[in-house]
Amino acid sequence: MNSPTLDVLLDIELPVTVRFGSAQMTFGDVMGLNAGALVEFDRAPEELVEVLVNGRVVARGEMVMVQGNYGVRITEISSPRERLNTGAI
Repeated sequence: MNSPTLDVLLDIELPVTVRFGSAQMTFGDVMGLNAGALVEFDRAPEELVEVLVNGRVVARGEMVMVQGNYGVRITEISSPRERLNTGAI
């Protein structure tokens, strides 16, 4: 049974982000992007993606398709220390 304090916390909404990788680009390169442009990331397609909650890496997993939608199959949960030390780029 959850405590009343925990019940209040369970209803708080937090931003969830899936990070495929990162890239550094000049402002001019970003302004030059158009439909069909390719941006190369620092990660291979078969590598795990990161799941961030409120800007902190909380898990990693594999990209999957579920009924035509993308999803993440969680394969590892970050340690409490890693969650404190990681943040958004």
